[in-house]
Amino acid sequence: MSERMLLFIPAYNCEKQICRVLDQLDQHVLSYFEEVLVVNNRSTDDTEKEVLAYVKEHPDLPVKLMRNTENYGLGGSQKMAFHYAVDHDYDYVCMLHGDDQGNIKDFLPMLAKGIHTKHDCVLGARFMRGSKLKGYSKFRTFGNIVYDFIFAFVTRQRIFDLGSGLNLYKTSMLEDGFFEKFPDNLMFNYVMILASHYYHHDIIFYPVSWREEDQVSNVKMVNQAIKVLKMAFTYMLNKESIHDEFRDTVREAYTCEQITELEE
Repeated sequence: MSERMLLFIPAYNCEKQICRVLDQLDQHVLSYFEEVLVVNNRSTDDTEKEVLAYVKEHPDLPVKLMRNTENYGLGGSQKMAFHYAVDHDYDYVCMLHGDDQGNIKDFLPMLAKGIHTKHDCVLGARFMRGSKLKGYSKFRTFGNIVYDFIFAFVTRQRIFDLGSGLNLYKTSMLEDGFFEKFPDNLMFNYVMILASHYYHHDIIFYPVSWREEDQVSNVKMVNQAIKVLKMAFTYMLNKESIHDEFRDTVREAYTCEQITELEE
């Protein structure tokens, strides 16, 4: 394997789904990924116990379980994983949400064709031709498409998803830490879209499947929709706003501890 790839799985209160996600890691998937980093964002349920039990039952899997020092939010967990990938000399870092809404196998044809090598990041898209949605409401689908069009208008490029749970990034794109002041919450990926426009990153969208069955959404729809709209038009009027401080809590670092080693 000439390219070193890290698979990052953020996990928060997904005790019912996390083992289904880990079940996706068959030999075909692992032929692409050198290491799987599961990051527990201070779950209040048994997510961590489920991962530990799974790792014990599958000792050959290259899974490392980490626990964030604090609940950093999804964006904060991504920052921690990005730094980990850069610090450990990975060429790519791929994110797959731990709640089993997405499937890493959707990216395998893209990886096999080497499409990822021609772009700075490949973003999974739930709302483009070739994607598949199961259990996703028409109202939420419509809302997402509307916001995709708004961001497309602001960035003057086609946008098919503002933040699915399956994305791949070149670590060379992440080395300067341009994302450090971005939100630590679910809006992190929205600002990443704007930043990719500002920094002229070469991004591509790729159709994925997505399902909602027993997952619990952490999205506060109305409040988030207003903030996202304000964010997009602030950037449109002043591109330099991408350098603003977006975080509610400013942190010097995003740290975690390795649980799998502590439990041995």
